Amino acid sequence: MCGIVGYVGKKPALPILLSGLKRLEYRGYDSYGFCVFNAGQEPFFHKRVGKISGADKELLEMDIQGTIGEAHTRWATTGSVTEANAHPHFDCNKEIFVVHNGIIENYSELKDQLINEGHKFSSETDTEVLAHLIEKFLKEKTEVGEKRKLEEAVAVALKLVKGTYGLLVMAKSEPEKLVAARLSSPLLIGVNDGEYIVASDPIAIAPFASNIVYLEDYEIAVITLGNLSLAKERAPEKMEYESEEAEKGDYENFMLKEIMEEPTAVENAIKGRLIIETGSVKLGGLDSVAEKLREIDNFILIGCGTAHYAARAGEYMLEEYAGIKTDVDVGSEFRYRKPILNDKTAAIFISQSGETADTLACLHELKQKGVLSLGVTNSIGSTQSRETDAGVYTRSGPEIAVASTKAFVGQLATLAMITVYLGRQRTMSLVTGSRIVSELARIPDLARQILLQREKIKALAEKYKGYKNFWYIGRKYNAPVAMEGALKLKEISYLHAEGIPGGELKHGSLALVDKDFPTIAICLSDSVYEKMVSNIQEVKARGGIVIAIATEGNENIKKIVDDVIYIPKTLEMLSPLLSVIPLHLFSYYMAVALGRDVDRPRNLAKSVTVE
Repeated sequence: MCGIVGYVGKKPALPILLSGLKRLEYRGYDSYGFCVFNAGQEPFFHKRVGKISGADKELLEMDIQGTIGEAHTRWATTGSVTEANAHPHFDCNKEIFVVHNGIIENYSELKDQLINEGHKFSSETDTEVLAHLIEKFLKEKTEVGEKRKLEEAVAVALKLVKGTYGLLVMAKSEPEKLVAARLSSPLLIGVNDGEYIVASDPIAIAPFASNIVYLEDYEIAVITLGNLSLAKERAPEKMEYESEEAEKGDYENFMLKEIMEEPTAVENAIKGRLIIETGSVKLGGLDSVAEKLREIDNFILIGCGTAHYAARAGEYMLEEYAGIKTDVDVGSEFRYRKPILNDKTAAIFISQSGETADTLACLHELKQKGVLSLGVTNSIGSTQSRETDAGVYTRSGPEIAVASTKAFVGQLATLAMITVYLGRQRTMSLVTGSRIVSELARIPDLARQILLQREKIKALAEKYKGYKNFWYIGRKYNAPVAMEGALKLKEISYLHAEGIPGGELKHGSLALVDKDFPTIAICLSDSVYEKMVSNIQEVKARGGIVIAIATEGNENIKKIVDDVIYIPKTLEMLSPLLSVIPLHLFSYYMAVALGRDVDRPRNLAKSVTVE
């Protein structure tokens, strides 16, 4: 969602802030702004609607020598997209400057109170309330009659706030200081020889610092040149992040690069973890809870968006092969349920970023109830990875495009390994375990074979780019893949698409089928093949067009569909790792054919850090 960058050091801050914001562009935003304290002069203050690209040259040509500053990219929530609503926000006298990720739920009540006290507001945002609260408490004296420090005023102000925040604050009265605070919104501090770079995402820090401090909830940090003061002193951690992995290379955009990296994402997920001889897997992240896991008889899988569809596929895996009752829910809905829990319940939280607000809220709720929590995430050091009891990293590498692709296959591969891990603890035989892990080891090469069909899939996208509506259907393991395929088409091409289990067509959806409403059917040679053929025939009988994803060697499918994309044969359990790849490519080429901004689709953000 929104992006934060701050800097305290010896170098001019503006180029560093600008570079950091540009690296955060992938998150999605509609406006941006900077504040730099400029060596005894008036602060450099700059806010604009739109994209940074195009304005960066102008900014770099400015003679701004200040070495402390903050910057922000905003994705509108409270308040429309205007320059006034862009960050940084300020107080009545433009002496306190705030950038903020998150949401202040009681801002309306606080704003009314502050207006009654004489404060003048200049934006529609919830964030501006923070600047005026800090102004109020900075002017007040402490109980012993002393002038408050900036960090003390921030602490008092935050006690009145309900909501979430990742926050940077600067004040003209203390121009050498940057104050940072967080609650349920990520904030990290890169440390480099007395200089500090603060950001909401490690990608902004990676070029400048290799050591990092993760702020904890309710923590306030005070940063000055050569000094970082934390509520709980601790040494910085080594940041495991390769900056060059986040570069586009020779690809036109990040999404294509990341689709082409899907085989590598599976390779990285399974590397060093498969033990074919014993039909088992080595997941070091679960060692600390191995004995507890033996006693679990019910899993809850929680994710949002693409991660939710990975969870749906994981549900089939865990029940069929590990013999464990499994429930799946969307993070944004689960937190409002009253699930039946006991001491044999465990939860798996799935999130690419490890910062998904709805998923984290469920994690906090279930931890409070004593439920064993496991994490599946791609982001080392993320909130989820630090707050779950144990977990497994997917190792997919940085994913920059808003639409998730390689992270999805990384999640599927990880859930397959967790299934084997838990299954071998229970009744899964050595033969079954060996068959799964042996086939999982083959998936990267099979996936590369699918990518060789790029041009054919591109031609299909050109053929169907004039259609406005699409059905995606699948059954069993591939029902969630149908939903994932439809989501990708919606996200990046802005076309209407719906993914449903194939059997649901006849329960109302067939009413929409006609010659202008193509259906993409995942019809593999597996346990539900005949059922899917019946669904295809239902569509064809009503004049509908069908594009099939089928298993290599199935020539009969050509007789009943309009177009077919073949994928290699694999175990049914692992088929989503392959069947999703042509769907990702089809969505990508459709969006390109329609001239969309593939990496940064409208209205969307990469990491959803507010509810």
